[in-house]
Formats: sequence, structure tokens, C-alpha cells
Amino acid sequence: MTPAELDLRQYAVLGLVEEASRLALGYFGRKDSLGVSMKGAQDWLTVADGAVEAFLRERLAVLFPGDAVIGEEGGGEAADAVWIIDPIDGTSNFARGDRTWCISIGLLLNGVPEIGIISAPALGEVYLGRRGRGATMNGEPIKVSGTADIRRAYLEFGWSTRIPNEDYLATVGRGFAAGASVKRSGSGALGLCHVAIGRTEAYAELHINAWDVAAGLVIATEAGADINDFFAGGAIKAGNPVLCCTPELTGELERITGIVSRHNSR
Repeated sequence: MTPAELDLRQYAVLGLVEEASRLALGYFGRKDSLGVSMKGAQDWLTVADGAVEAFLRERLAVLFPGDAVIGEEGGGEAADAVWIIDPIDGTSNFARGDRTWCISIGLLLNGVPEIGIISAPALGEVYLGRRGRGATMNGEPIKVSGTADIRRAYLEFGWSTRIPNEDYLATVGRGFAAGASVKRSGSGALGLCHVAIGRTEAYAELHINAWDVAAGLVIATEAGADINDFFAGGAIKAGNPVLCCTPELTGELERITGIVSRHNSR
């Protein structure tokens, strides 16, 4: 795919995400009309998830009919060029009126994250990453914090029902024992963005799905974060662990999480 073709996709999808954000905001806070259901324990679903994903799928099919699409709600199959969508990441927050949620869409080319766009409309933030071209929030360049002392670090550890609670709690315990502050906010995509912009020093999760990270990994990498090789193996379908952190703390976070990262050459 040529740089011009990638430019077209970047600017077109930024526009689509802006429209999708308005659609999602129309649902946000209207608890009585969200049609909340549960796909599993703490796995929330609202009518907004389906509406936003359907909108993005329809528009992408018209604009880029040769590109494949995988969505959290509608599934799909990978291809050389594939968009991976999480229509509402942080659905439990969304359903409860908490503003910590976002729309996440990332483009992979031959298995490599190329473009990442994440919009958190209730927070007024839009993140963009393009491989080799840096990362921005609302058009301004962003970078990781550079914090080198774990005792000054703020870590976020995502939780998954696919992992025993004992393993998650042990990871959190090692973070506290190292002297860090630890939190969980309920959106993996925004967790990666918060590392990218320097609000936290790390985001890690022992199992996470591709649609939660496809966009955020581009953004975080371009902001200077170290990440693990998430898309190795069958991660698009089955998920993988994720570790994203400011490079100065990579060794500490590998020890705390047990996830091996790779150094960012940026």
C-alpha cells in the first residue's frame, strides 16, 4: 500500500470516527434506552456497541471495499489489510455514565499495526498514531513520561475473566511491592493512550483481545513506549498478553508482569 493510500485511509477514518463519536454520545448517559445486556461475567453490551460498529463497517465497505474488517461484535476474518474495531471500549463505564470509554479502530498491514485512531468523545480527546510518523492527541505531539524510578510510577493493570484472579492479584501485589501506585480504569485502549501521553508509566494485561489494542499499540509505540510482540501467533483471533511502558521501566515491568517486551528504537 502506498503512502498516499495510507494518507487517504488515515484522513477518511478520522472523519468516520468523528461521526461515530457523535453517534455514541447520543446514547451515552441514556441508561433507560441503552438495552444493556451481558455477554458474560462483567462483559457488558449495549445497543450503542452494535450501532457504532455497524456504522463504521458500512462506511469502510463503501470507502475501502478491498479492506477486511474485524469488529468485537460482528467478528470477521484477517487479510493483508484489515481494520480492527472496538466500537465502545469500556462498555461497563459507558453503561454506568462514566466518561472513561472510547471508540478504537486500527489498521494492520500484513500483521503490522500501521494506523491507530482512538476517540474518547466524553473526554474531548482524539488520539492518532501512524507507524513512522509519530503520535498526537487533538493534533498535538505526545510522548511517554520517561519516568525512571518505579517508586514514582503509576501503573495500570487490566483485569480479564480469562485469567485466574490469583494471577491478577499477584501481579498487582508485585506492583505495589515495588513501590508503584496501581490502578484499573476499565478501558484497555485508553490505558495504552495514557502511557503514550505520560499520564501513566505502564499498561499491562495478562490476556486482552486484539480489538482492545490494535489502535493503541500504534499510538503508544509512536509516542516512544516499549511494547511486547502482541500480534505474534494467533493474537488476532485469540488475544495475547500486553505490556506497554515507558522504556526506562521496561525491566521492572517485565519482572512484575512476567511479560517480555521489546525495545522501541524510536
